[in-house]
Amino acid sequence: MTELYEGIIERASRAIASADALLIGAGAGMGVDSGLPDFRGKEGFWKAYPPFRGKSFEQMANPRMFQEQPETAWGFYGHRANLYRSTVPHEGFRIIRRWADEIVGNHFVCTSNVDGHFQRSGFDEANTTEIHGSIHHLQCINGIGCSRDVWPLEQSIDVDETTFTANGELPQCVNCSALARPNILMFGDFSWVPLRTAKQEDRYEEWYSRVKSGNVVAIEFGAGTAIPTIRYECQRRAKTLIRVNPRDYQAPVEAISVPLNALEAIRRIDGYLH
Repeated sequence: MTELYEGIIERASRAIASADALLIGAGAGMGVDSGLPDFRGKEGFWKAYPPFRGKSFEQMANPRMFQEQPETAWGFYGHRANLYRSTVPHEGFRIIRRWADEIVGNHFVCTSNVDGHFQRSGFDEANTTEIHGSIHHLQCINGIGCSRDVWPLEQSIDVDETTFTANGELPQCVNCSALARPNILMFGDFSWVPLRTAKQEDRYEEWYSRVKSGNVVAIEFGAGTAIPTIRYECQRRAKTLIRVNPRDYQAPVEAISVPLNALEAIRRIDGYLH
């Protein structure tokens, strides 16, 4: 790493060490170092799911698929749920949690990821908001037209990994026995039940109201520009923004831009902090 990068890493570590509160933002790039697929661009999506070549991620991540092709929809989401369960979150999660607990002492996680890996790594559910929902929770395909209930996905989905179609019994609504779907905000989604996420967001706002007068530092990992919610959130909340991204690292002049993968940046920052 060049001296310029070393200077950036040192600035980032000093910012974290001086923080009164740490906002941890994460997009899809955070999971790449755990071995999760990168859906960036059509080629990235097709590489992960070859049978879906010709279809975009936006077409697959759409509630219409559950109405029109439920076995295919659950093949896609069931495979992802199984993958996220079986994948061990990389050590960067544990390192960040140590920063949050031992160095800063006050934190909140805001993520667009639906994999649940922050909670798997020991982050408190009460200090986590998943703005797009969670693949590990279900709702009725009919949304609030049936009920406002959201419940855990407890069954494992049997997926043919050659065709990525689901076999056997598909998840059912606990109220009306209609097809259930993941409690994830999809594209063109008017049936999403947002109540679980809304409660998380209420806790997030309460946390921010307590800390906003202090030195709030946001460190943002792997948040892209296609759906820039996490980028905007970290940028608007923080007095100091640290943006970690190997590709979309552009940031305001006053921010600290770290053009590295999440895990490498975390390890190098941790070296300065300890």
